Amino acid sequence: MAPSESVEISLLLKAWGNGDQTALDRLAPLIYAELHRMARRHMRTERENTLQTTALVHEAYLRLVDAKGLACQDRTHFFALSAQIMRRILVDAARARVSAKRGGNAPALDHSQAISLDEIAGSASQKSAEVLALDQALDDLARVDARKARVIELRFFGGLSVEETAEVLQISPQSVMRDWKLARAWLVRELG
Repeated sequence: MAPSESVEISLLLKAWGNGDQTALDRLAPLIYAELHRMARRHMRTERENTLQTTALVHEAYLRLVDAKGLACQDRTHFFALSAQIMRRILVDAARARVSAKRGGNAPALDHSQAISLDEIAGSASQKSAEVLALDQALDDLARVDARKARVIELRFFGGLSVEETAEVLQISPQSVMRDWKLARAWLVRELG
């Protein structure tokens, strides 16, 4: 994304946050491509997902637009929020699939049902359980170290770069990489 487009998105987000509905009309086409890229990244690993990439983008967009009191500081903050929303949508879809497969009585999942963070794109038959196990593991990690969980969420679900993640969390890129490595090791242990 060009720097001028990034600045324009940030300005439009602030205007929208201040109640300017025409800013949302101008913002939508600018953010659509980036939201679609994020969704495509998720959908590559979602072999059994019934959601299409465009449906994920539209659902995330609708949730963002309907959010009351959404105040984004800038473009990076907006896409960080988008990553959280996409995570929730994908987890909800995975829960629905697991529930449907088990006749609506989905058992509680523990972390041992997933294989590893690096293999999260594994076989389609285990995908829903793995997404749920990863979500639960991230929630557990957040209770231990919220920043490390946020780094995983922003990088894995949001597709943000190290620099963008550092900007959102207001930490150095070196801290992001340290948190990324430690959090991945923690998750692999929990999921293994």
